[in-house]
Amino acid sequence: MAKRWQAELTNPLSGWMGHAAPFGFTDDYAPAAGMKRWLTGTPPMLGLGALESGLALWQGIDMRVVEAKSAALFDMLLAAGMRAGLECVTPLDPAKRGSHISFRHDQAYAIVQALIARGIVGDFRAPDVARFGFTPLTLSHKDVWLVGEALVEVVATRAWDRPEFHARAAVT
Repeated sequence: MAKRWQAELTNPLSGWMGHAAPFGFTDDYAPAAGMKRWLTGTPPMLGLGALESGLALWQGIDMRVVEAKSAALFDMLLAAGMRAGLECVTPLDPAKRGSHISFRHDQAYAIVQALIARGIVGDFRAPDVARFGFTPLTLSHKDVWLVGEALVEVVATRAWDRPEFHARAAVT
């Protein structure tokens, strides 16, 4: 919103986060200056609790160990993808990628859907890329090995070639 309008327009959903003094606990409402007046509600307590738990996982963690495990998980799924005949489109150099791997296949969408039906959540990137992320702190080598085996099976048996796996949804 243009700055010239920010003070003139009012938010019909006034809330604690949009108050000029959210910890003043006054009976009247005074909107904050600028765009902050458009904030509504209260802090998302469930989300903040999840954030706190997620941050606790990182306490005392050596990032070199996390990076090494991420690279090892990548290599495991890369080997499975190669066995399945998929083309890896993620840089092989760990310094040039994050904790994910992407494979190209003309039926990538259906492959991802078939894996989701098995409880394995991947991601589709148009036009033909299946992407899988790793969370080295919470995924085990066994978890990724099982994903790799499922990926090989889905491709080898064409388990992806069912009508329900080809029906495009807004989100994979």
